[in-house]
Amino acid sequence: MSSLRKRIYRYRYVYLLALPGTLYFLCFKIFPMWGVVLSFEKFKVSKGVFGSEWVWFQNYINFFRNRNFLQMLRNTLAISSINLFLGFPLPIILAILLNEIRNQKYKKAVQTLVYLPHFMSWVVIAGLTFFLFSVDIGVVNKLLVAAGREKVSFLTDPKLFWWILFGQSTWRELGWGSIVYLAAISQIDQTLYEAAEVDGASKWRQILHVTLPGIMPTVVVMFIMRLGTVLDTGIEQLMLMSNTFVSDVAQTFDLYAYQQGIQQGNYSVSVTVSVCKGLVGLVLVVLSNRAIKKTGNEGMF
Repeated sequence: MSSLRKRIYRYRYVYLLALPGTLYFLCFKIFPMWGVVLSFEKFKVSKGVFGSEWVWFQNYINFFRNRNFLQMLRNTLAISSINLFLGFPLPIILAILLNEIRNQKYKKAVQTLVYLPHFMSWVVIAGLTFFLFSVDIGVVNKLLVAAGREKVSFLTDPKLFWWILFGQSTWRELGWGSIVYLAAISQIDQTLYEAAEVDGASKWRQILHVTLPGIMPTVVVMFIMRLGTVLDTGIEQLMLMSNTFVSDVAQTFDLYAYQQGIQQGNYSVSVTVSVCKGLVGLVLVVLSNRAIKKTGNEGMF
């Protein structure tokens, strides 16, 4: 016990630095996990957690038997897959491009511009999207009409809905996501670039054989973490962008959980959906981490 106290006192500033993050996870991630019991109950606010009827796995059975389950699964996987496989490499590419900029003033200006959208709310982004792509006042449609083309219903076309969501998410998070990779690139030994340059390697070769291998551990960790939230589609974005015309392609697990829990008061159903999503994310993280370690790379744990 005395050795533990000495260790804590010795590294007191480190523990103090970690305290806000630890409290955040305890308050908002660990402690709320007791609410999982709601998924095994027919929860009623008037009766409370301990007075509600215990239904065991009936909520899960009803969820998987829901007539819209396959539709929600398709939409969720489609939106998540587009964001994962098309959106994940983009911050890496941006970080590499920013790293190659030698004019520091220009580099900082570009970084500021690409970081800025991250701090905008989804309400603002949805408003900008409406201003650009709506049929009535949309700038894009006005340009199409001026060019002699017909107007396009971007926001009410089910075929374009997933791509509009992808464009919004990419524009908002592209710059912010590149910060981690820029930090990883800055830790690469500069002598490796000098040696490659002496050997006659072009910039492309340096990126391919020095930069990418140098940041690969970071890429692997970020990819595994991304798999943990693969079924998260962003409830705020869907609420703001969905309408009756695109309801068939907008109905996801997140939107269903919101409708059942907040709008209809079926909290047990909402918790059931969240538990299923969490379990899928956990399985994907464990399996992907094991698969990556078998290839010789370092995983998360």
